[in-house]
Amino acid sequence: MEFLGTAQTASYCSPKRACGFSPLLPPAVSAPAIQECYQPYYLPGHRYQNSWRPSLFHRVSNSQTCQDEGAMRHSALRPPTILPELRAGLFCRNSPHDWDQCNQMQIRGAEASRLWASRLMGDSMRLMQDKAQLTQQMQEGACRNLSQRLSDIGFWKSELSYELERLLGENRSVDAVKRRLECAAEELNCQLHVALECLYHREKRIGVDLVHDNVEKNLIREVDLIKCCQEQMRKLAQRIDIQMRDNRDAQHTLEKDLEDKTSAQVIDEKCLNMKNTSDCITFFHGMEQVDLTVSVPETWAKFSNDNIRHSQNMRAGCIRLREEAENLFETLSDQMWKQFTNTNLAFKARISEVTDVKNKLQTELAKTLQEIFQVEDTITLLERSIMAKESPLKVAQTRLECRTRRPSVELCRDTPQFKLINEVFTIGDTLQILKLRLRETQNMLQMLIMTKCRLEHDLAVKANTLCIDKEKCMGMRRAFPSTPRMAGYT
Repeated sequence: MEFLGTAQTASYCSPKRACGFSPLLPPAVSAPAIQECYQPYYLPGHRYQNSWRPSLFHRVSNSQTCQDEGAMRHSALRPPTILPELRAGLFCRNSPHDWDQCNQMQIRGAEASRLWASRLMGDSMRLMQDKAQLTQQMQEGACRNLSQRLSDIGFWKSELSYELERLLGENRSVDAVKRRLECAAEELNCQLHVALECLYHREKRIGVDLVHDNVEKNLIREVDLIKCCQEQMRKLAQRIDIQMRDNRDAQHTLEKDLEDKTSAQVIDEKCLNMKNTSDCITFFHGMEQVDLTVSVPETWAKFSNDNIRHSQNMRAGCIRLREEAENLFETLSDQMWKQFTNTNLAFKARISEVTDVKNKLQTELAKTLQEIFQVEDTITLLERSIMAKESPLKVAQTRLECRTRRPSVELCRDTPQFKLINEVFTIGDTLQILKLRLRETQNMLQMLIMTKCRLEHDLAVKANTLCIDKEKCMGMRRAFPSTPRMAGYT
């Protein structure tokens, strides 16, 4: 292919040769030969650029026919054929005046376009400078505001941290007082357990042992005093526990506020450190229209101030409870010591009266144990006899089971069958009788054991009476809890 704008000289643009056969119609009415021309490719805007050159795209076709003499004579009489496209090209030429006027209009249009372009470029440069300066000023103002905001957050963080440390210290102090109250109440449980144990064992006495003497009266007064002191301590400990829950609520509020401010500080520091060249920046279209704020600077500062005031009120309540606990500790030891001394003086009159009854109970217990040993030997013999009857019963039942596998008429109810059935029933009745006697003997053994238990229980009551009055009570009550332990120090 040749370049566009040059004459087409390709072979397919040459005249088409006629075929080598005679025409079907007479020569007088033969049609003229028409040139099939090549339609070139043209770009948009260049269709009529060279239309003044008709010979560029169209050529006159020379008619070349076959070697027919009649046809040659007929073509020599006709003029050359001109294509319709060639006629249109001859009449579409412009005048020089039109050509000059068109060029002048193009030049004036280009000058106007360059003038408007220069003005637009100047205005655009001034606009870019103004907007760049405005954007820089706004960024600097945003940085100053973020810095001021960070300083405010740092101030309230320090205040919250200081108040949180003081609240935690007060929580530790009041928690130590609560543990002292709980330890003192637990320490009183030892004395309460001694007094209740004395009363419990003395209530186990029978007959003349159930005497409402001075020992019992003093023990009851001591139990009532200990319970009253424990109730006061527990109530105060409950109040401290409620106060500690309120303290934890205030602590949680402070920690949550401090955590939120820390998060806000991290976010604002991140925003402050953002530059135009940062990698983390991107477009978030529409964010300027979203308002998710829930406070203003005044309410924001008031929120933290209220949290601090609430924490201060909680600390003041803790101080009052600690002072009340110290006063309670001082009054308990005096009352407990006086009652403890009065109770110990009443235990010395009830020790020598129980010894004779205890000796008699021991004699009866020895006789009962001898009878229990004999009954246990009888039970052993009965069990051996029952075990001896189990093997013959197994043999008889196995024989019956084997005889059930006899075929057809061999399943005869003969004499061995009757004897085996009778043997099974007899051994079963024997086992039932022996087992019944065994149960009766076991019941008797249980009765003897229950008798032994009652004797041992009565003997234990007497032994416990002596042990409580002489050994346990007086032995335990010789060591009264010290004053630091009564105050909750361990």
